[in-house]
Amino acid sequence: MGSEQCGVVYYPPRRPVYTFSMPFGVGPYVPPAALRNGHAMTIYAWARRRRFPDLPAAVSRHFDVAPSTRLLARCHWQPNPRLRPTLVLLHGLEGSADSHYMRGIADKAFRRGFNVVRLNQRNCGDTDHLSVGVYHSGLTADPAAVLRELAEEDGLRTLVVIGYSLGGNLALRLAGELGAHEQPAVKAFAAVSPTLDLTACADALERAENRLYQWNFVRDLRRRVRRKASLYPEHYTTAHLPRIRTVREFDEAYTAPLSGFRDAADYYYRASSLRVIADARRPTLVVTAEDDPFIPLEPFRSPEVVGNPHVALVITRHGGHCGFISARHSRAASGDAYWAEEVVVRFAAAALDGSPTPASRSPATPEGVPRTPVPRPAPRA
Repeated sequence: MGSEQCGVVYYPPRRPVYTFSMPFGVGPYVPPAALRNGHAMTIYAWARRRRFPDLPAAVSRHFDVAPSTRLLARCHWQPNPRLRPTLVLLHGLEGSADSHYMRGIADKAFRRGFNVVRLNQRNCGDTDHLSVGVYHSGLTADPAAVLRELAEEDGLRTLVVIGYSLGGNLALRLAGELGAHEQPAVKAFAAVSPTLDLTACADALERAENRLYQWNFVRDLRRRVRRKASLYPEHYTTAHLPRIRTVREFDEAYTAPLSGFRDAADYYYRASSLRVIADARRPTLVVTAEDDPFIPLEPFRSPEVVGNPHVALVITRHGGHCGFISARHSRAASGDAYWAEEVVVRFAAAALDGSPTPASRSPATPEGVPRTPVPRPAPRA
């Protein structure tokens, strides 16, 4: 991104705000006519099946990030990976390393010469047995430990963090927390549909028109507590589950007390990336849509965001939540419909002062893959 001024830009352009423009070869976002509704776009993107036949098989990698806490990542290594930049991808609430957008970004990034680390958060991706504790929207210590290991033990010198939804909040929190001085190997951050202000998101999720999303999240969270209770009965109880109907009620009963917060309100305040984004000092891209059903737009217009010259904010009229599917006539040269995935990958290349050399689609040889620890059972608390 160099010395370009960053700021707010609407796609399609609606009014001039700042001089920042998309410098990485991605055209304006144009949705299909049938998906110019936030709910339609969000549901379609969630339900649409995707295949990535050209993406090489992932190498599994475990990271011990805290006592009784292991994370599982799905990694795609280029030949001579230490000479290549690496994307570290963070998924959303109750997603996983195998969420479609995680694989979609990996497919695009690997084609452009990046290594890719698709990271499961605690318990996600069928890894409940690897961690006693739970993940939450502000738990940056876990990805920070992964970044540190990749840089210090694997010798990877160029890392970019990309997050979607809850993972986007984590990416932006990392951008603020690391500032300009910690973990110099981390060069840039990007977030798509981030939960920038958790209180505002919880309020929006409780609107009547969002009850389908609320039901879906709560169903998955309730299932997780049941699995954790079966694995760690000394730490978890299912007694609260019958009365939980909203994500806020779940966070009040489980997330907050299990993670050291006073209550859900305290958790939402302290974990929101809005509190720290003003401290970001590395290139940071934020992409969100006006019609996102449960990510309110107003926090993105706050001085903490638009007043930070290191943050580029792209607001589209349409796109829903983590959707951003393009109309056929406006798709990238690759023919892929997922505009935001293309944007963040090209941003990563631009933030590194040039695109890495495209690589072959063959996976790295064993000699070219960074150290992969042998999995071992997680210790019981």
